[in-house]
Amino acid sequence: MKYYIIAGEASGDLHGSNLMKALYKKDTQADIRFWGGDLMKSVGGTLVSHYKERAFMGFAEVISNLRKILSFISFCKKDIAKFNPDVIVFIDNSGFNLRIAKWAKEQGFKTNYYISPQVWASRSKRIKKIKRDVDAMFVILPFEEKFYKKHDYKVTFVGHPLLDEIADRKQVDEQQFRAEHHLSDKPIIALLPGSRKQEITKMLSVMLSLVDDFKDYQFVIAGAPSQSFEFYKQFIKDSDVKFINNKTYDLLSISNAALVTSGTATLETALFKVPQVVCYKGSTISYQIAKRIVTLKFISLVNLIMDKEVVKELIQGDFTAKNLKLELTKILDQNHRETLFEEYHDLEQKLGGRGASDKTASLIIKGLKNA
Repeated sequence: MKYYIIAGEASGDLHGSNLMKALYKKDTQADIRFWGGDLMKSVGGTLVSHYKERAFMGFAEVISNLRKILSFISFCKKDIAKFNPDVIVFIDNSGFNLRIAKWAKEQGFKTNYYISPQVWASRSKRIKKIKRDVDAMFVILPFEEKFYKKHDYKVTFVGHPLLDEIADRKQVDEQQFRAEHHLSDKPIIALLPGSRKQEITKMLSVMLSLVDDFKDYQFVIAGAPSQSFEFYKQFIKDSDVKFINNKTYDLLSISNAALVTSGTATLETALFKVPQVVCYKGSTISYQIAKRIVTLKFISLVNLIMDKEVVKELIQGDFTAKNLKLELTKILDQNHRETLFEEYHDLEQKLGGRGASDKTASLIIKGLKNA
C-alpha cells in the first residue's frame, strides 16, 4: 500500500515516526512518502518537506507568511497527485492539513486523520469540514471522543502515543549523563521554551531571569531539534546555565522541576512526573485574536485532560519574572510536590493505556482492506 503522511511540527514528527514504524511492521510492502522531520526520516520512506521550513506560530506570523504557505499547499497537492497514494494520513497541523483534506476528498483520495485538530478549543465550525473531508479520525485525548459524538461524528480513541514513547525509552544513567554534559551535582530545573524561534524568543529570557534567585539549582535548557545552539546562545548570560540539544526526555528523567512552554511538552513533563509551571506568551495581536476565539478554561493538556488546575499556567501578561519565581518556589516545596504526583498518576490512568500507534496503523490498514 502507498501512504502519504503529513505532519507539521516536532510533536507531529514524533508521533508520525511511531506510526510509520507500526505501518512498516504490519505492511511489509508499505511505500511511505511524507512531510515531517528527522524522526520520521530515520524510520524510512521519502521526506518531501521538513516541518521547520513551515514553522509559523500565531495569527500574525501566519498572515505575514501567507504567500509562502500557499506555495507549500500548491506543491503538496501536486506531489500527492503524482504519488497517487492509497490513503493520506494527516497528523494535527490543522491550518495546513484541512486545506489539503478538502482538495484530497474532492479528488477521490481516502483521507484519515491521526491526532485531531483542536476544534474543541476554538473555531468549532471546522467540524463541518472534518465531517465532509475526513473518512476516519483517530483521537488521542479521552474527552475528544465524547466531544465529536455531540456533533454526530464517530471517531476512535486510540490512547496517547506518548505513553509508549516514554515507557519504551532506555533508562538514563544520571551520573554518566551529568558528566557527558558537564552538569553540576545540583538538582536540575529544566527549561523547555518551545521549538519555534518566535516562542523561544518570547519565553527564554524570562525563564533565565530566575537563575540568580535559585543558585542551589542547575538550570538546563532543553534545545529543540529544529534549532541550533547558535540561536539559543544570544539568551544565555550566565555561565552556569547549560544547554542540551535534542535530549529532552533524558533531561526530564533526571529533573527536579521544569518551566514549560504550553504544548505537548506539558504532557510529556507530567508523564515524567516532573513538577512544572506552564508558560505562554505570544505576540500581542495573535494573543488578542486567540483570546476572542478560544473557549477553554485552560491551555495546558494536563489541566484540560484533568478538567481542573493541576499545574499553574502563566499566560501572556501573567508571564513575568516575579510570578514565575513565586510559582517555581511553590513547586519546589515537598508538600506541593506530593499532591502533584498523585494528580499525575490519575492523569496517566485517563490516557487509555499503551499501543496508540499500533492501534492506529491497524485501523488505517483495515480501512484500506474494507474499501
